[in-house]
Amino acid sequence: MKPAPTLSAAFLHPAGQSLPEPLLALRKQRGTALVDMPLPTRKTENWKYSSKYLKLTDDMAISLPAEHKAGSSLAVPGYKVSFLNGVMMPEASDYPDLDGITIERFGDLDDDEAASLAERMDSTLDNKAVQMARLNSARFEDGLLIRLKPDAVLDQPLFIVHEVNADASGSAYPRIFVDAGRHSQITLVEEYISSGSESVMVNTVTEFTLGDGANVTSIRLNMEGDNVQHIGATGVRQQRSSRFESHCVGFGGPLRRHDLQVRLEGEGAECKLNGVVVTQGKQHYDNHTTIEHVAAHCNSEETYRNIAADQSHAVFNGRIHIHQDAQKSNADMNNKNLLLSNGAEIDTKPELEIYADDVKCAHGATIGQLDEVSLFYLVSRGIGRREANVLLTMAFINELVGQIPVEQVRDTAHTRLNQFFDQTFEGA
Repeated sequence: MKPAPTLSAAFLHPAGQSLPEPLLALRKQRGTALVDMPLPTRKTENWKYSSKYLKLTDDMAISLPAEHKAGSSLAVPGYKVSFLNGVMMPEASDYPDLDGITIERFGDLDDDEAASLAERMDSTLDNKAVQMARLNSARFEDGLLIRLKPDAVLDQPLFIVHEVNADASGSAYPRIFVDAGRHSQITLVEEYISSGSESVMVNTVTEFTLGDGANVTSIRLNMEGDNVQHIGATGVRQQRSSRFESHCVGFGGPLRRHDLQVRLEGEGAECKLNGVVVTQGKQHYDNHTTIEHVAAHCNSEETYRNIAADQSHAVFNGRIHIHQDAQKSNADMNNKNLLLSNGAEIDTKPELEIYADDVKCAHGATIGQLDEVSLFYLVSRGIGRREANVLLTMAFINELVGQIPVEQVRDTAHTRLNQFFDQTFEGA
């Protein structure tokens, strides 16, 4: 039997040594573990639809330099942190000293703080399920630690702008860790953008730990170019009566992959996961989500929508795992998919794994096309066919876009959607 391919040795030598010693030691340890890590193949169940799009050439092993200020398509009204090629750019960041809240780059942590962080990094993720997150742990050059003391409230959204500059091939490894103390509140917006035209890979990890009663909203907007492979992982651990809300809006590329893993570890914890994906051309987008109901009396609600046009491909795999002690759990998962051409493809796999007997769980998935009866009705009322297509397609996803609690993100998403409609329904 032919052995599974492993990671090129070129990826095992990270650049940048400006981290505190405990984080350098962690990175070295994770790198050693990568030596024999098999790469995903079609036989890897959670990569069966996406492994062929993963390109890890030796030139991509080079860490991209951070040489100019990052930009953003968002009109940022609040606090902002800018990353360029995985490295924080203080001169392009703007946030004040905040009572009860600290925002620090990894390189500025003292050894005790770094050691405490190193003990918690990767604790929110099942690294066997998210193999590529292990590469980030071995290669990150910088990162951001956000700590909220008990009862601390961030009064405005914190925007983190991740830009990758693709003037040359290479890779970037942004890393964020958010520690939300008891009854604290924060809204975090992560925007991913790119410039340049060379082939690059962005490998991201964002982790959240929520104390009792903490309230965290995470918004993720992916708008990188067609030359950017993006492989991201988000891990969440929640304690008693905490609430986590996620809004992901993604536009496709050669490979977009996002793993979102949530563990409801304290009684009464709640999570709400919304996602919208739009693909066109030959783009590919793959969302994998896992919600672990570990404790009793927890609630989860998950709604994802995919739209695929031309010859593009979208994938959704959502898994809810109800543990034996998670009695009185409520879990609902729904995935709806819209094909806008005969050449587009969508694969969906909702999963429920239940080991408790007193729960309420439901899941569903549909794949379809625009309804010709509805189109005919709109056209018969004097609406042009293009406008009718746009109205029905927007109605399919606007419920979720409209729930994003930050106006600037909603506006940016609508602008990109209108561009997609112009390209997809041109001449309709």
